[in-house]
Amino acid sequence: MNEIMEDPSPLTEPPAFLFDLDGTLIDSVYQHVIAWRNALAEMEIDLAVWRIHRRIGMSGGLFVSALIRETGVDLTAEQAERLQKAHAREYLRQHGSVRPLPGAADLLATLSERGIRWAIATSGRRATAGRALGLLGLPEDTPMVTRDLVRHAKPDPDLFLAAARRLGVHPSATMVVGDSVWDLLAARRAGALGVGLMSGGYGREELERAGAYRVYRDPLDMLEHLDELGVRGGAVIDP
Repeated sequence: MNEIMEDPSPLTEPPAFLFDLDGTLIDSVYQHVIAWRNALAEMEIDLAVWRIHRRIGMSGGLFVSALIRETGVDLTAEQAERLQKAHAREYLRQHGSVRPLPGAADLLATLSERGIRWAIATSGRRATAGRALGLLGLPEDTPMVTRDLVRHAKPDPDLFLAAARRLGVHPSATMVVGDSVWDLLAARRAGALGVGLMSGGYGREELERAGAYRVYRDPLDMLEHLDELGVRGGAVIDP
């Protein structure tokens, strides 16, 4: 009986995971929506809440560009910068109501226990995103790439490419976990597999159309189905 020859260079490590933050690990999407609404109100700009929600997850600059297109309001560079600063201020005012999503801390802890590398890549700036570390019980040196560290935020791939470099892995060996179409579009452009979570308000079909390989309700649901993503017990499932 012929023996099956072993691949001379087998993949011996599990894939790395790159996590979005808002709506993926922490329940903060609607705080961001209200923060944008309040910031816009300061400038006497009226935009329906549902329209704001559809833009959460993209960079603040792209949000402002979309705002100009949808409302016809022409903002100067100074006004656009003031709007983004107002959003950050309003979000921090509401940060006390932000909570980790079900299973988020346990998911990250489980991955670490199994020797699976992971990082956080968020369109938020460190001043706001950094506060989530305490909510998740994570140390300050947790691998995290924020908007401040890259040229472009989502749907550009810069955040995920930088996070992969931080972990020392090729982007094609990562899985991006996010709650919005912007996360999944950025994942595709980075050459990573996308995993969608519905905890940010997007539906299964929207996430799948944007490129999600698997879709789960929230981090807890993902944790309970880690084997579907090709990992268990810290090892890649045999092909």
